[in-house]
Amino acid sequence: MKNEGIFEIVVISGKGGTGKTSIAGSFAALSQNAVFADCDVDASDLHLILAPRQIKSEDFKSGHKARIVQDKCVSCGACLAHCRFGAIDMEGDGAGSAKFAVRTLSCEGCGVCVEFCPVKAIEFPEDTCGSLYESDTRFGPMVHAALKPGAGNSGKLVSKVRERARETAERTGRNLIVTDGPPGVGCPVIASMTSANFAVLVTEPTLSGQHDLIRVAKLAGHFGIPVGVCINKHDINESVAGDIERGVAKLPNARFVSRIRYDSVATRAQIEGKTIVEHSETGAAEDVRILWKKVEKEAGG
Repeated sequence: MKNEGIFEIVVISGKGGTGKTSIAGSFAALSQNAVFADCDVDASDLHLILAPRQIKSEDFKSGHKARIVQDKCVSCGACLAHCRFGAIDMEGDGAGSAKFAVRTLSCEGCGVCVEFCPVKAIEFPEDTCGSLYESDTRFGPMVHAALKPGAGNSGKLVSKVRERARETAERTGRNLIVTDGPPGVGCPVIASMTSANFAVLVTEPTLSGQHDLIRVAKLAGHFGIPVGVCINKHDINESVAGDIERGVAKLPNARFVSRIRYDSVATRAQIEGKTIVEHSETGAAEDVRILWKKVEKEAGG
């Protein structure tokens, strides 16, 4: 269900390294009255250019992890015998004298060890697998998150980020959400784009970029989300850029919207912790401004 009165733009890419976050950060700098959401919770980096000042944080809990209570454990070995994920460590010679412990990173939270423990010596608490943050930036409020290394449920955390961004927009009277989505076509991408109003799909003029663009564009089409395709650094391979532009017409719900030239000023802006449109008025910065004008029209701006 679309958000009444709030327009959500999500910036996505079929693969990493296309410049998606740099463009999303520039949209933040150019937008007015917006909330920003970083939904790349596995490897977030929008904070590197928006420099958020944290206002609020909370633990993100999802799934369960087993933990053996040593004072109750009778060293029977039932947990080791039934675990199919190699998550139980054993110290000692064998059942009756060995000491058992759960290897947290290997535990899949299936609960089999809990079920088969004869003395109920295994606890099964909800797992704290990340953090959710509300922050302020020089351009407006931002919601972002960090998933612990190896933790699952990133799609659920993405949904929490988007939910909190909507609440922030409603509370502050803002009518636009700019979301930096994760790369690829997996669960976090699906969670970041469902019910969004418009997707900016950033690609690069390479064969892998072309291939992955098709996959994510079809995914967006499956959910009925209009897609605007942007080729970043188009001039490093004009031939492939031309193939991409011509191929967009064959994709569901997609149309070509813009090209951005290669510009070394983008790297200098990143080093300074700035968006490219703050650092420069020409070259790639000019192209990004033109792209934003087109995207803004989609939002009724």
